[in-house]
Amino acid sequence: MKQFSNLISAIEITNKTNAKIDALVNYFETAPDKDKLWLIALFTGKRPPRPVKTAFMKQWCMEITELPEWLFLESYSTVGDLGETIALLLPQPTHQLDLTLNEWMKELKALKPKSDEEKKRFVLEAWSGLQQQERLIFNKLIGGSFRIGVSKKTLVNAMAKLTGIDANQLMHSIIGNWDIDSISFEELIKGTHINYDNSKPYPFCLAYALEKELPELGEPNDWIVEQKWDGIRGQIVKRNNEIFIWSRGEELVTQQFPELVEVISNFSDDFVIDGEILAMKDNAVLLFNDLQKRLNRKNVTKKLLEEVPIGFYAYDIMEFNGDDIRETPFAKRRKILETIFNSIALPAQLKLSFIVDFEKWDELHAIRENSRAINSEGLMLKQKASPYHTGRKKGDWWKWKVDPLTIDAVMIYAQKGSGRRSSKYTDYTFAVKKDDALVTVAKAYSGLTDKEITEISRWVNKNAIEKFGPVRTVKPELVFEIAFEGIALSNRHKSGVALRFPRISRWRKDKPVEEIDTIENVKQLITAP
Repeated sequence: MKQFSNLISAIEITNKTNAKIDALVNYFETAPDKDKLWLIALFTGKRPPRPVKTAFMKQWCMEITELPEWLFLESYSTVGDLGETIALLLPQPTHQLDLTLNEWMKELKALKPKSDEEKKRFVLEAWSGLQQQERLIFNKLIGGSFRIGVSKKTLVNAMAKLTGIDANQLMHSIIGNWDIDSISFEELIKGTHINYDNSKPYPFCLAYALEKELPELGEPNDWIVEQKWDGIRGQIVKRNNEIFIWSRGEELVTQQFPELVEVISNFSDDFVIDGEILAMKDNAVLLFNDLQKRLNRKNVTKKLLEEVPIGFYAYDIMEFNGDDIRETPFAKRRKILETIFNSIALPAQLKLSFIVDFEKWDELHAIRENSRAINSEGLMLKQKASPYHTGRKKGDWWKWKVDPLTIDAVMIYAQKGSGRRSSKYTDYTFAVKKDDALVTVAKAYSGLTDKEITEISRWVNKNAIEKFGPVRTVKPELVFEIAFEGIALSNRHKSGVALRFPRISRWRKDKPVEEIDTIENVKQLITAP
C-alpha cells in the first residue's frame, strides 16, 4: 500500500500531465505485476462492489475519537471529503501493516459477505496499522469513492511511454474484457486477449472555430457545408466481420450502442467511417440531454433501447476495404461514402450527413440561425480538396456554431476549487426567480478572470450564511450572465430544465437581483429558434 500511496500523493500534488505520466511510469517500473493490474482496474472503473457502508465508517471514527457528531460534521465541512476527514481525525497508528495493493484488494473483496461486526474489526485493525496518507487511500478503496485526477488517456499515455506500444492498442486492451486473476500484466499490455489489427482506429480530423468572414474563404463552390450535430463524435471500424466503435476521447464504446453494431453488420464492405452518435427518434435528432441517458452504461436495458434509440450521422470515410484513403480529397471520399450507403436499404437510425444546398455565402446565415430548431449546433464548412488530417489543420475544416443562449441569474452557492485554486471559491451555483422564491438553474466554474475570482472569494467569506460540507450558501446579491449551448426539459432538476455547457459570460455588476430572469423566461428558450 505504501508504494501505491506514494503514487497517489505524487499525482495529487501536480496539475501537470507530464508529471503524472512520469509518476505512473515509475510505478509501473517498480510495482509487483498484480499491483499494476489493480492500478489499471481502479483507474478504469473495474473495481469490486463497496464492501462497507460509509455511514458505518463515520460512526466507527466517532467512537474511536470520541468526537460529538457536530464536531465531526464541522470537520467534514472544512475538509470536504469523508475519507480524508476520517484519515485526519484518527489517532496515530499503533503498528505498521505492510500489505501490497493486491493483498489489500483481495481482503476487501473477501469482506463483502461478512457480518457488520467482522467488517468493523477488519477496518479498525487496518486504521490502526496505516499511516495517514495510506488510511486515506484505504478509505477511498473501501468507501467506493476512488476518484483520482488521472484520465484513462493519461493512464494509457503512461503505459505507452513505458512500453513503446501504440496508445490506441493499449486503450483497447485495458477497456476490453479481462480479469485480474487470469491475466498477467505483460499479457494485458500486449493485448493477447484482443485482435487490435481489426479494431485499430485513426486519429480524428478536427476543425477550428470560424475566425474570418465567409467571403474570405474563397469560392462557395469549393466548399461542402453540413449541419454540426450536438452528439458524441464517433468512429465506426468494420473489419473482418468485427465491429468497433471509438469515441473522440479514444475510448471503446461499442457495448454502449448495440443497435449501431446491428445496423453496421448489414454492410458487406469493410470500412472506417467518422460521424456523430446521436439520440434519434421518429426520424428526428433529440437533445444531448436525451443522449446522456445512454452514455457510460455497462448494461443497456430493453426499456432504455426503446426510450432513447441511438442513431449515427456519417460524415466521412478514412478506410475502404483495407485501403487507407485519408489523402483522397474530401469530395471523392464523400462519393465513396455515398456508394456504400446506397448499397443497402438504410434503416432510419443510420444516415449520411445532409449537404446544405447553397450558391452564395450570404444564404448560409439564415440556415445557421435556424440550427437550433433541428437540435443542431450550427454548420460545418469543409474544403472539397481537403485530405482527412490528423488532428487540426487551420484552413480546411471550420465549425460555425450558433451564438450561445444567455440568461441572467444570481449566485446562491459557492465552493472552493482544487489544486492551485483550493484557497479560492471558484465553483458556483446560480438561480433564477420562480414566483416569490429562487430555483437553482445551473452550476458553472469557468468564464471569470483570476482577479474576479479573488474578489468573489473575499465577498463569499463575508457573506456566507450557511455551510453544507464544503459548500457555502451566500446572500443572493451577485448577478451573472450565464451562457450555454442548449436547453432541455428535465425531471432530474428542481427547475425543470437542464442547460448544456453552462459557463459565466460576464459579471453583471450593473444589474440588481430584482432584474434576473424568471424560470418562465428560461423555459421559453427551449422552443426559441
